[in-house]
Order: sequence, then structure tokens, then C-alpha cells
Amino acid sequence: MQQQEPPSLPPPPSEPQLDAAGPRLGSLGAIFIMLKSALGAGLLNFPSAFERAGGIRSAVTVELVSLVFLVSGLIILGYSSSISGQCTYQAVIKEVCGPAIGQLCEICYVFNLFMIAVAFLVIVDDQLKKCEFLSINTDLNFIKMPYHFYTDQRFALVLLCVLLILPLSVPKEISIQKYIRSCVPCVCAHIQLFQFHFLSVFQCHEASITIYSSMENQRLSHWVFISVASMIFCLIIYSLTGVYGYLTFGTDVKADILMSYTSHDILMLIARLLFGVSIITIYPIILLLGRSVIQDPLLSWWRRRYGLVTVELESRSRYMLTILWITATLFIAVFVPDISKVIGVIGGISAFFIFIFPGNTLVIDSYSVKCVATLKPCDCFSRTLSDICHAV
Repeated sequence: MQQQEPPSLPPPPSEPQLDAAGPRLGSLGAIFIMLKSALGAGLLNFPSAFERAGGIRSAVTVELVSLVFLVSGLIILGYSSSISGQCTYQAVIKEVCGPAIGQLCEICYVFNLFMIAVAFLVIVDDQLKKCEFLSINTDLNFIKMPYHFYTDQRFALVLLCVLLILPLSVPKEISIQKYIRSCVPCVCAHIQLFQFHFLSVFQCHEASITIYSSMENQRLSHWVFISVASMIFCLIIYSLTGVYGYLTFGTDVKADILMSYTSHDILMLIARLLFGVSIITIYPIILLLGRSVIQDPLLSWWRRRYGLVTVELESRSRYMLTILWITATLFIAVFVPDISKVIGVIGGISAFFIFIFPGNTLVIDSYSVKCVATLKPCDCFSRTLSDICHAV
């Protein structure tokens, strides 16, 4: 009797292409998702950035200057997506710049997601410090209260990861995805980046190509309108947050603005609960995005070497990567003093997605087949800019 082979997984699909089928985004929907990708927990750190910048006037000036480069990067990415036919940031970079730069983009992408996950856990740890049931009664400060490990916010953070985040992260497909399918790529920018204080706060470039490819009207002029409108809305929201936070606490403002308020404030308690719920639901999606970028090449390598990938192997690798991801992010979050340290690292990575990769695509487009071989490099570059202007 012939032995039955274990069930195997089908080969991975090819790179996604722009598809006209299915529901498309209108102007308001595109602006809303751009705002979702650029607005998030970075609001907590923005008043501190105003203090670091030296005040309101200098901070707003930096914002306005940064806005020019941010919008320019979004326009370049939209143009690159239209000529390459790809609908994700990594796919566009790989198609336009080659496999080597594409692999570098994937590495930066995974590391970015990893540090975002760390930042989320640091925020949760900060909010747990303000919880009444985990803190010593402030009216009895003169009494030496005994220490119990179960009153430590780090123990509560471990329980949160084990009992809530881990079960939500293990499945191959997270059920919440079907309600936010179009917004999943935006999560990678949900923690706004702070080193290069203001440039990184509006960082939504990784999600921009997916949004552009999902739009009903994909004319580049329309994309320019979406980019400018969404960045202006972000500028207003972040500026108001920074101004009011800075004027309220001045130089005493904390890296996490919620930590500047007392634990007895009811509104701040509600804000902490909302951020906690948001993080618990978003963290598994971040983990899924990072895990897929790591797992897919591993399974592809296994398939090339051994011929097939069994369902059991896929499940084991998924469980192992999930546990390693949560353990590593939890370990770092427990020993990081505050969120500004983590965001400082993420801010450096954001430069790749805002400047380096879009700039590289613009340079390579300048030397594409559109340029005649006899043209000088500056002529090729100006021709590419001219093509973008004509497309607009």
C-alpha cells in the first residue's frame, strides 16, 4: 500500500501587480488611510520634540521645511509605482532598484517593524506605571511599602503578552485583518518616528504605494493632491498637539505626554485604556507583517532544497518566529528607560524610507531606457523630473 505524503503548501504567489478589480479607494478614503498611517502613538512624543527643538517657532519652522521633502518623496514613490506596476513599497524598490537594494529594503522593513513593536510595549509599560492597582498609595508615601513581584508593571506586561498578545499573534491569518484589509500596510508607520524629530513623525511612505495602487483615480496629479492634503492635515494635528502639550508642561514635558499627567485624571485614564486596546489589536498585525517577510524566504529556501514544505513545518516555523519576536521585543521593552530611546532608533531607519530609497528610484529612473545614451547624467535627471511634471 502506497504511503500517503504529508500535506504540503502551494508555492508562494508571484509579486502582486496593480489590479483594477475589487473595491477602489476614493479621495476621502485615501486621505483617511494616509492619516491613519501617519497618525498614531507619535502624538505622545511630539510635545517633547517641541521642547527639544527649542520652542514653538523653531519647531513649526522645521515642520514646514520637512513638509516639502515629505511630499516630494510621496510623489516620487507614486511615480515609481506607476512605471513599475508594483503595489507594495518593497516590490517597487526591488523592481526599480534591483534585487540587492530590494533585500536591503526588506531588512530595513523588518527591523523597522521590530522596533515599532518594541515601542508599543514600552508605551504599555509606561501606562501600567500609572495604574492605581500597580502603584503605591501616594497618600502613604511616608510608609515603607513591601515589594511584591505581582505589583510590578513589568510582571503585568509579561502577563499581557502571554495571555493576550501571543494568542492573537500565533494564527496564520489574524481575523481582525478582514475588517482593515486595506489598512494593514499602514501599520508599519503607526508609531511615528522621532529622530530627525519632525521628518519621521509624518512618515507614511511605506504605506503610500499600497494606498496609491488601491485608488480609483491613479492619475499622478490626483496623487499629488492626496499627498499634500494628508500631510497638511497631519501638520495641523501634530502642531496643535505639540503646541498645547509644550505650553502646558514646558521644559518638564515627558517623552510620553500621558506620563506628564497624574494617575487620578479620568480623561487620561480613558486615553491610556484606548491606547492599550489599540496596541493589543495592532501589535499582532505588526508581528504578522514582520513574520511573513522572514518566514517566506525561509520556506522558499526549504522548498528549493527539499522539494516541498509541509503544513507541519510551516506551523512550527510560525510558532517559533512568533515566540522569538514577542520574547525579544518584551525583553528590550522591559529594560528601555523611556520611549524616546526606541523612537530615536526608529527615526534613523525612517531616513531610508523617506530619502534613500525614493531618491535611489529617482536616480535609477533617470538612467532608464527613457534616457538616450548620449545624454549627460544631469540631462537624464532633468528629463525624469520633466516626465513627473508632465504626468502631474
